[in-house]
Amino acid sequence: MTVTDGAMPENERLRRWRLVLGGEKSDGTGVSLAGDDVRMDGALEKLYGTGDDDGRPRPGRRSAGLGDSAPSVARWLGDIRAYFPSSVVQVMQKDAIERLDLTRLLIEPEMLDAVEPDVHLVGTLLSLNKVLPDRARESARAVVRKVVHDLERRLAQKTRSAVGGALDRSARVLRPKRLADVDWERTIRANLRNYLPEHGTLVPERLIGYGRRQQAVKRDVVLAIDQSGSMAASVVYASVFGAVLASMRSLRTSLVVFDTNVVDLTDQLHDPVEVLFGTQLGGGTDINRAVAYCQSLVTRPNDTILVLISDLYEGGIRDELLRRVAALTAAGVQVVVLLALSDEGAPAYDHENAAALAALDVPAFACTPDAFPGLMAAAIERRDLKEWSERHPGSA
Repeated sequence: MTVTDGAMPENERLRRWRLVLGGEKSDGTGVSLAGDDVRMDGALEKLYGTGDDDGRPRPGRRSAGLGDSAPSVARWLGDIRAYFPSSVVQVMQKDAIERLDLTRLLIEPEMLDAVEPDVHLVGTLLSLNKVLPDRARESARAVVRKVVHDLERRLAQKTRSAVGGALDRSARVLRPKRLADVDWERTIRANLRNYLPEHGTLVPERLIGYGRRQQAVKRDVVLAIDQSGSMAASVVYASVFGAVLASMRSLRTSLVVFDTNVVDLTDQLHDPVEVLFGTQLGGGTDINRAVAYCQSLVTRPNDTILVLISDLYEGGIRDELLRRVAALTAAGVQVVVLLALSDEGAPAYDHENAAALAALDVPAFACTPDAFPGLMAAAIERRDLKEWSERHPGSA
C-alpha cells in the first residue's frame, strides 16, 4: 500500500496512516476502522505486528504471527489477495517468508494453491525442491510454470527482435548483391572522400551492406549461472532467456548452472521449467570450476559470448579463475559478468573480484530482464559493453 500526503481528504490520509502505523495508542491518528479496513488491518497485523528489532514480540504488546498451521496461513494468503493488489501481495508474501518462517509451510498443497505466483516465490520453491513431498510437487510445478509462461510472454518477442536484428547487422558484406541489402549510412561514411562538390554527388567506390540471414549458426552463447541462494531471481530469468535464445536457429546456446559442482542443462532448454527444477539453489560457489567447463565448450572463440551470472564470491581458486578469463578474452571470446539478472538492482558482490575482471576489460554490472535483450544485441555487435551499461538505466 502506497501512502502519500498529496491532495487527498484529511480523513483518507489519516486512515492510510492508521493502517500503516498499526493502531498503537501513540500513533496519533485517532482513527477507528470498520468493515473491510478491519480485515485489512488484521492481515497487516499478522505480518507486521509490533515486535522488537529482531522480530520477536515484546511482552504486553501485540506481535506478528500467522499461527502454526497451513490452513491458517492459507486463509491469511486468501485475505491479502482479496484486499490488496497483486504487486502488494507479492511483497507481503516475500516478507512473510523472511519474517515468519513461511517457508516450512510451503510444502503443503493448500498453501501453494493460495499464493500469488511470482519470481521470488519460484526461487523459494526451487530451494525446497528436494524436500517437497510428492503431493506438493505438482502444485509447485504449476506455480513455477505459470510464472515462466508469464515471463516468456513478456520477454520472448523483445529478445528475438533485438538479437535477430543484431545478428543481421553483424553480417555486413562489402559487395551486397541487392540494393535492399546496402547499409547506406555506413556506405556514405566510408566514401566521403569521393564527394564531388561540382556535381553535388558522391561516388561510392565501396558498398557496405547487410548479409542475408542464413540458417547457419552465427554465434555461440554460453550462459553460466551461479545457483547460490542469493541468485534465485537471476536463475529464474536466465533460464527463461536461455530457452528463448535456444529457440533461435542462428544461435547455439548452452546453459550451465553451478555451485561447487557444475551441471550442464543445455539438453533441457526446450522447457525452462525442467531447467529450473534441475537446479539446486544454495551451497558453496566454485566459479573457476564453472568457467573451466565453459572454456571446454568454446570451439569458435571469435564468435562466442560467455555470460557469467554471479555475485563473484569465489570459493574456488581465484588466481586460476582470472587466468582462465584472461585466456578466453585473449582468444576472442566476449565475456560479460552480470552481478544480477533481476529487477532488484546490484546485490552484495565481491568488489575485489569485479575490479580484477574490469582490469581484464571484462565488464561486471547488474542488468534488469527488460535490458537483457539490448545487452545481448550489443554483445553480438561487439560494442563496448561498459559504455553500453553506463548508457542504459536497466544496468548498474
